[in-house]
Amino acid sequence: MAVETKFVVVRKGEEKMTFASKKEADAYDKMLDMAEAFTDWLLQSELPLDEAQFENLGLFLAEQKDAVQHILRTSKLPEAQSDNAVPKAADTESSKKMRAVKAA
Repeated sequence: MAVETKFVVVRKGEEKMTFASKKEADAYDKMLDMAEAFTDWLLQSELPLDEAQFENLGLFLAEQKDAVQHILRTSKLPEAQSDNAVPKAADTESSKKMRAVKAA
């Protein structure tokens, strides 16, 4: 019988993702904290968006924090070939699947 250790990120009683290492789980949890902060900040704006759009935008900004930081520091888009470049949606999904398994 094999024994597996899994690290599960739980938010508001809901399992979000399962990881093989604590480091990855902690990083994902931190990213969710950042996304929540972005969402709360965006909700205070007077932008004509619904709550789901604010949540999606907050999550996107948190996932792309390196690119956001680069833009804030330099007022320029990151180089397309650098690690800070914004990946295409398909690239983001496939990299998530490789690093983590969604919890049921």
